[in-house]
Amino acid sequence: MRKYRLRIGLDVDDILYECNSYALRLLKEKYGNAPSLDINNITGWGLQGNIADERIKYFSDPDFVASQPLYPGAARFVSQLCKIADVFFVTAVPPACMTARAERLAADFPDVPPGNILIGTRKDIVNLDILLDDGIHNISSSQASYPVLMRRPWNNDLSGLLSVNTYEDFIHLAKMVGNSFVGKVPDLHKGGVLCLVGPSGTGKTEIAAALTEDKRFEKPVTTTTRPRAAGETKSAYRFVSTEQFIKQKENGEFIETTVYGKYYFGTSEKHIAPIVDSGRIAVIPIDICGAVTLKNLYGAKAVLVFTERNKRDIYMNIIKRQISDEDKISRMMSIDFELRNIELCDFSVNFDSGTEKCVEKIYSELHMKREKRNV
Repeated sequence: MRKYRLRIGLDVDDILYECNSYALRLLKEKYGNAPSLDINNITGWGLQGNIADERIKYFSDPDFVASQPLYPGAARFVSQLCKIADVFFVTAVPPACMTARAERLAADFPDVPPGNILIGTRKDIVNLDILLDDGIHNISSSQASYPVLMRRPWNNDLSGLLSVNTYEDFIHLAKMVGNSFVGKVPDLHKGGVLCLVGPSGTGKTEIAAALTEDKRFEKPVTTTTRPRAAGETKSAYRFVSTEQFIKQKENGEFIETTVYGKYYFGTSEKHIAPIVDSGRIAVIPIDICGAVTLKNLYGAKAVLVFTERNKRDIYMNIIKRQISDEDKISRMMSIDFELRNIELCDFSVNFDSGTEKCVEKIYSELHMKREKRNV
């Protein structure tokens, strides 16, 4: 990791200022509380094919740009970032809105020099170490060393990308990338969390199953909206409705959520904490977003393990899965982004060598002796 002052770019709409949600509130005042005006129904920055499409007209209105509410904690977030990095605002608005946008940013975030306000549509040519954005089109084209996705309803179906749910998680991630913090060497001997991070088909599930044959390891129950499969026990997952899942998510009950094949999956700290508190290790196949959150929560009691595999085998594994073509394409498209995540993990294992070799390396890295398997 490089030890120098990072260059961090921040998108503005739906990162620092409410945009989609603010526009929907204005539409609700005009039309009433129509179901399509729920923020969770916004599946992309483009057209939705319903009344919610009218929100887009606000994005070109200088008065809208001048009045967008700040997200709670945004000012403090930027101020904290400025202490560890050179911060740039990288934002795209129509020419008519440029003055309103620049004036708001300068007034709301005095710690950022006015010269660091970059207004334009070509985010892909800005030289940055880290970019935080909620638009997948900006993440996919970014030349930043670490493009980071801020999770919003319209990008929830993208898994495996370097992503965060909160400002706190992003600050922690920035410190990890910059190696600008002093932390203790991870130690799970008195309990902790072991996160298995890697693309689909790299053996995370198999490795987790092998580890849990040791009584010191336990896999927490994950919540999902998918139906229970034939022959699957009720305890395999916590099965809930989509409405219940979204309510729990909005209540902050999940530390990480993702979507596979249009079904939600979420990890709750209340299912992890009892394992850790008992002195055991919670082993969790998880995407990098949740892993960073757990690293933030548990510090030296959290270890991130990256699972590797031959790229061709990864693609073949995805192709053979009994999932929708849309889900297969989504997972394949995220592979190159996911491979970058190895730099944020404590160590890696290669599934090409087999499950046993991977498990042996994990025990070695944790300085633990493998116990006899449970009968």
